[in-house]
Amino acid sequence: MDAKEFIISGKYLLPMDGQGTFIEDGAVVTRGDTIVATGPAGQLRGQYPEAEELACGHGLIMPGLVNIHTHAAMSCFRGLADDLPLMQWLQDYIFPRETRLTGEIVHISTLLSLCEMIKSGTTSFNDMYLFTPDVAAATAESGMRAWLGEVLYDFPSPSYGELENGFALMEKLFADYGDHDLITMTVNPHAVYTCSPDLLTRLGNFARERQALLHIHVAENRDEVGMCRQRFGTTPLRHLDKLGLLDNRTLAAHCVVLDEEEIGLLAQQGVKVAHCAESNMKLASGIAPVPAMLAAGVCVGIGTDGSASNNDVDMFGEMNSVAKVHKAAEMDPTVMDAETTLAAATRGGAAALGAGDLIGSLEAGKKADLIVVDFDRPHLSPVYNPVSHLVYAARGRDVVHSMINGRMVMKNRKILTLDEPAILAAMGEIGREIVAMQA
Repeated sequence: MDAKEFIISGKYLLPMDGQGTFIEDGAVVTRGDTIVATGPAGQLRGQYPEAEELACGHGLIMPGLVNIHTHAAMSCFRGLADDLPLMQWLQDYIFPRETRLTGEIVHISTLLSLCEMIKSGTTSFNDMYLFTPDVAAATAESGMRAWLGEVLYDFPSPSYGELENGFALMEKLFADYGDHDLITMTVNPHAVYTCSPDLLTRLGNFARERQALLHIHVAENRDEVGMCRQRFGTTPLRHLDKLGLLDNRTLAAHCVVLDEEEIGLLAQQGVKVAHCAESNMKLASGIAPVPAMLAAGVCVGIGTDGSASNNDVDMFGEMNSVAKVHKAAEMDPTVMDAETTLAAATRGGAAALGAGDLIGSLEAGKKADLIVVDFDRPHLSPVYNPVSHLVYAARGRDVVHSMINGRMVMKNRKILTLDEPAILAAMGEIGREIVAMQA
């Protein structure tokens, strides 16, 4: 049986195809999980007369946002230990409480983040955390597209226990999800200060053998760089380079403290960067040199980080911060313009995950991952430049519809794949458990 055709039409179509295409009264036609056509709505209705249509009279149709660095289940720690530096926050508050986590807590907490992501326009995300089987189960329930991986450290994990069990868990995850339509497994050393050179090398080999993404925190703040210099005599990025871990399948999260030579190294080795501006500001880690990275040809995508250090996963809010913080840092209003920022949250994120041929723009042959933003809002009127509005004025709550892999996951702000009220009720109970934990 042929897959059903579907038309999503709106006041505006912004395909983010890299050609500056913008169509008033535009539409996207999908068949099954794939986009088959984009263009003027009237023309496409004539070409696909049997297609069912979702007409969004005031809507802007665009690619779903791609969040390339988060820890979804850390929603359970949202607001728990704010206004602290990174290392104190991690060592005194987060790591101790993570030892008390269970698969059930992670599952429900992940579902909460998935609700938040869907309702704020994210259709794909890249996650590193604990109890990955439970993260993956929640993700499969939601219908979201995801890159997932179990974080590994030198010390025992609350998820898998001793390190060898972590490798066995990774083997099983890659076997279980090797053919999944929406979930791709990744390899996730936590950072150079929590992973020995031997562990980093072993994980690099594991990723290389499976052609998998290697996702790691790198140079997040000056303390991390200082610790790495003290232990290994060099910076985190150069340390990874000496270990042979920098290539086009490496995704380096943060990259706040880099020198000019290191930016060149990123570009030379094809390393991708996940920029997490709000988390870096909140933890006073600093401001990553993103304009310089982009000028050097580095692929940069945007991530929210986890809700414990942001404190949300709204990519529209993140884009707003990304665009503005670099203007202030550079004292130049032309850097990180709206088009550059939106591209980083769509095409850039897709490319960083090695999925640029599948997602990140609305083009025939790509997967049908799209959102509709309601432009019939006081803060989005009048419309001179829709891209400007998306970066500087829109928020996640303006997203009204979401389609992932050709499936409607949210319609008229109602999530169709998850029971949001039940998840909120369950999180209330988990919140009380977290409070009772002794740090």
